[in-house]
Amino acid sequence: MENKIKHLEFIQGVITRMAANSFMIKGWVITLIAAVFAVSAAEKDLYVGFLNYLILPAFWILDGFFLSQERQYRGLYNEVTQKTEEEVNFSLNAKNYAKGKNGWFYSTFSNTLLLFYGMLMLLSFLTTYHIIYVK
Repeated sequence: MENKIKHLEFIQGVITRMAANSFMIKGWVITLIAAVFAVSAAEKDLYVGFLNYLILPAFWILDGFFLSQERQYRGLYNEVTQKTEEEVNFSLNAKNYAKGKNGWFYSTFSNTLLLFYGMLMLLSFLTTYHIIYVK
C-alpha cells in the first residue's frame, strides 16, 4: 500500500502545481489589465487600452492549458486509486486522459474560464467605451 500512496502523492503534487499556475495566471491578467487601463486613462491614449485585447486571449489560452493538464492528472489519479499495489508503476503519463472534457479546447471554454474571462472582456469593453465617450 505504501507504493500506491506515494504514487498518489506524486500525482497530487502535479495537480496542485497546475492549480497554483492557473491561480497565478488569473492574478497576473487582472493586474496587467488594470495597469494597461490606468496608463491608457492617464495618457488619454485609446490605443494603449487595446493592448488588453491581446493580453486577455493569451492568458485565457494559457489558463485553459493548465486547466486541461489538471483535469488529465485528476483522471490519472482516479485510475491509480483503482489499482492494486502490484499494478502501481509510478507513471505520470496522463496523455490517455487528454480527450473530451479534459482536452485543451474544451477546458479553455469551460464554464469557469468562460465566466471569468468573459467578465474581464466585458469589463474591458466597458472601460474602453468609457475612455472613448466619457471624458
